[in-house]
Amino acid sequence: MIRVLVVDDQALVRAGFRMILEAEDDLVVVGEAADGIEAVELVERAAPDVVLMDIRMPRLDGVEATQRIMSARSHARVLVLTTFDLDEYVYAALQAGASGFLLKDTPPERLVDAIRIVAAGDAELAPSITRRLLGQFVASRPSAVAPPPWLAQLTERELEVLTLMARGRTNAEIADELYLGETTVKTHVGRVLMKLGARDRVQAVVMAYEAGVVVPGA
Repeated sequence: MIRVLVVDDQALVRAGFRMILEAEDDLVVVGEAADGIEAVELVERAAPDVVLMDIRMPRLDGVEATQRIMSARSHARVLVLTTFDLDEYVYAALQAGASGFLLKDTPPERLVDAIRIVAAGDAELAPSITRRLLGQFVASRPSAVAPPPWLAQLTERELEVLTLMARGRTNAEIADELYLGETTVKTHVGRVLMKLGARDRVQAVVMAYEAGVVVPGA
């Protein structure tokens, strides 16, 4: 059973999510929070697997709440929900440790699938939107003066895999493009995450853009 915490400052939105999620046999809502402070407290008490996190909330927004949850080394994974697909706060939330994001108008079945994906430790959520979001905001930031230390630790193949991950490719697509088995690709992805110290795929993509491994728009 996947334990979900719903965080949104609107009671009707929380109720709607609860109805959608609890209609599934493998999902259970273990709590609701109206702001980031409540969310952080409930993560500690209710031990959710996935936190559906709104961004713009009173008292404590979703970005800061995500940072606090990650700093507490909770096993919970954060899935950001936003009204705008190019919200600068979403990029900040990904940097803070969120495992992905969805728009609030996402179809119910897509939301449910995304929760299952995140709970399983993956983060292949809306790759085209994620790529566009990262490209928009990283492009506005100055390039790093020196390459990060982890870049030198990657083998040529691992760098190829990271580049394709950052371009929104799934493991199956990477396997086809590099003429590798999908199991081999999963092994490479695992090694990339380990060398980068990344929590998951999304965090690795954020780091790839910031390090200049992938140029936005290229």
